[in-house]
Amino acid sequence: MGRGPERWQLYRLLGHEIVRAVRERTARLTARPEILTRARVTALVIAPHDLRTSDASLADDIYSGLFVFAGRSLIVSGRSPFDYDPPSPEWADALYGFGWLRHLRAADTALARANARAFVSDFMNGRGEAARASPVPVASRRLISFLCQSPLVLEGADHAFYQAFLKAVGKGARELERSLRRSAPPQSRLLAAVALTYAGLCCEGIEPILRRATRILVRELDTQILPDGGHRSRDPRFAMELLLDLLPLRQSFLSRSVDPPEALLRAVDRMLPALRLLRHGDASLSHFNGMGVTAADHLATLLVYDGSGTEPLMYASHSGYARMETGRVVMVCDVGAPPPMDQSREAAAGCLSFELTSGAQRIVVNCGAPAGGGELRRAARSTAAHSTATVADTSSCRFLDEPEDWWIGRLAARWLLARRGPVVMRGPGPVAVERRTENGASVLAARHDGYVAEFGILHERRWRLLSGPVRLDGEDAFRREGKRARPQPVAVRFHLHTAVAAQPQEDGSVTLGLSTGERWRFSAEGATPTIEESIYFAGVVGARRTAQIVLHLSVDEDALVRWRIEQV
Repeated sequence: MGRGPERWQLYRLLGHEIVRAVRERTARLTARPEILTRARVTALVIAPHDLRTSDASLADDIYSGLFVFAGRSLIVSGRSPFDYDPPSPEWADALYGFGWLRHLRAADTALARANARAFVSDFMNGRGEAARASPVPVASRRLISFLCQSPLVLEGADHAFYQAFLKAVGKGARELERSLRRSAPPQSRLLAAVALTYAGLCCEGIEPILRRATRILVRELDTQILPDGGHRSRDPRFAMELLLDLLPLRQSFLSRSVDPPEALLRAVDRMLPALRLLRHGDASLSHFNGMGVTAADHLATLLVYDGSGTEPLMYASHSGYARMETGRVVMVCDVGAPPPMDQSREAAAGCLSFELTSGAQRIVVNCGAPAGGGELRRAARSTAAHSTATVADTSSCRFLDEPEDWWIGRLAARWLLARRGPVVMRGPGPVAVERRTENGASVLAARHDGYVAEFGILHERRWRLLSGPVRLDGEDAFRREGKRARPQPVAVRFHLHTAVAAQPQEDGSVTLGLSTGERWRFSAEGATPTIEESIYFAGVVGARRTAQIVLHLSVDEDALVRWRIEQV
């Protein structure tokens, strides 16, 4: 990046962030804090239901001093976890979000309640002060967790602790409201509005916050939830986590005899079918745009609320996802452009990638998002980590955190990254999609221009799913656009699940053995299948080695490769 229009795009982005930073600084200097601090929490009147499942056995780990979050662990040896340097930023976010209190509540013992009070007291008393400057999403999660788990924390507590807890809840609400006045990113605004609405419904004394938060919630839901139920970020994980908060929020309105906003009801009704579109037979979501391992129990809990019946949505045109199925076989694919820049911190360069499942067994997958960040997350966002085509080992999207962006100045780039995160700077434009039925088979075709600007190559992909016997026929076409004629190496990748054993055959095909005993075969025309190493980031126990089938070809003029995955 850094040439032509992209250079000017970075200049504009940098200028926009400078202006926004000046406005935020001015707002802080001219703010009237007495407006926000006038309201005080005087009592808690309801505790929202937490839909996230809990595990009482984890309470024993916490009591023994073992804290395992985001794939990292810390043993505190009798001290407070807030006294230690976090093993990773994701670990710190989980600790300071306090979602783990639900495991202590599941234990339902006096020891668990005392333990919970001790940890909350450590936080309220300023332990771990260096890490308490939580980002808005973490502060939002903490406020919701405090409210949901207030019966655990307050049962058996003395009056002084109760008053201190009310003060902490009120302070958290006021800080979140200040954050909303400082141009927080869209997803952060939505989460903060959800948390503040919770606080207004659960607490007495802060009714003005409830009115303001509800207005913001309505506006953000109408803006961020697409007509087909997807979220603008195209991140299934964010959508699932948001629904786990919106459903109890809807009930909290009813518990206080207040009509829920229409925007909330509409959002919930649209989002549930959209999640079902992305669900595979193994009770997990497709690995697109930030989705890693699925908490299957959380997803199952959500889908109980879906009153649309058993037939899922088959095509979400606004979200850019499509589904095809026959019998026990399900194929889900990404046929959408990247989300808007300010919603793209987790978005991946996986346009025209797909996942294939037979029953409860994944066959073809994307690598998925790892629990931790850094280099692994950067690799997981690349096109090569998806079951689609890669041109010249380059991703179809360009990210702000790529090394070639440092030409704008190292300090400026770091500041911009801190403000915006590793957003998508450039990617495919609107994706053309066609769906039809052909001789009883479902056909889906799509194309994207993510490689046209740099390499002059348009990628077209066509899927055809047949039943009796079940097979998926595919075509990848590479059309030359413009005057660029230099041959480019192309790799069409099919990442395999860790439970799939790939064995090359003498005829050039590849036999796929599933853990269920099923056998499938992969064959291709126009390129010879090779088996190469891959990594599956979305495993329940963390990243695991796996294999991928790769079709290598050189694209000079227009090129076409056909492939087939069939049950044998």
